[in-house]
Amino acid sequence: MARSAYYKWLKWTPSAREREVCILAKEVKRRYDMRDGILGYRQMRTQLNRKLHQKYNKKRYYRIMRALGLKSVLRKKRPKYVSVTAIHVAENKMNRNFDAPAPNVKWSTDVTELKYGNGCKAYLSAIIDLYDNAIVSWALGHSNNYKLVMDTLQKAYAKHPGLSPMIQSDRGFQYTSHEYNHLQLKYGFTKSMSRVSGCLDNQPIERFWGTYKSESYYLTKYETYEDLHSAVQRYMRYYNNYRYTERLGGMSPNEYRRAA
Repeated sequence: MARSAYYKWLKWTPSAREREVCILAKEVKRRYDMRDGILGYRQMRTQLNRKLHQKYNKKRYYRIMRALGLKSVLRKKRPKYVSVTAIHVAENKMNRNFDAPAPNVKWSTDVTELKYGNGCKAYLSAIIDLYDNAIVSWALGHSNNYKLVMDTLQKAYAKHPGLSPMIQSDRGFQYTSHEYNHLQLKYGFTKSMSRVSGCLDNQPIERFWGTYKSESYYLTKYETYEDLHSAVQRYMRYYNNYRYTERLGGMSPNEYRRAA
């Protein structure tokens, strides 16, 4: 090593920017640990810029998280499912046009499987609003049956009576059943169903399942149904009220809806 290089290193002091980066790195690590490691650099940028009242670029957060060895959790690929014989089938009227001009104009619904304990299964049904991706209603049950889907829909209409949105679903037996068709006639909503083997036709709710599972479900082993139910309830509250996204201008779904 050159003598001049040694003395330059010996007299070196961090610049103002380097001190700022060190302070920011501590905030990044604290926020990452607080959210159980689910935050990537985009979510980290949105949440910390909001808290610190700053406008740091997402590339700075990317460099900091890479230097600290922090990575967000990754979503698992969704398995393919075999279609079943349908009774009341509807056309794909939404046709992948997921833009909604106002709240409660377009909804998306689906059911996903969750596991707990020693191989026990539970099923989560949810409806999201395509305007802001807010959770309109949800229900957790022991069986993937008609009642689970009907309860979810009835909860949605208990909160928002008198609406007639277009509801996108797949062609599962619950959505093509007499019971679901009866609720459509009762509430007056418009049915739209994904085409066979066309999971992208219902992409918004599929994306939400991936987000929920990667940010909550896959991170914990649930021993009882009650533990799973409490965790789902906590995440739904967090998602609607505290999960800020760039798409919504740095606001949570409920904040975006109130602003609109």
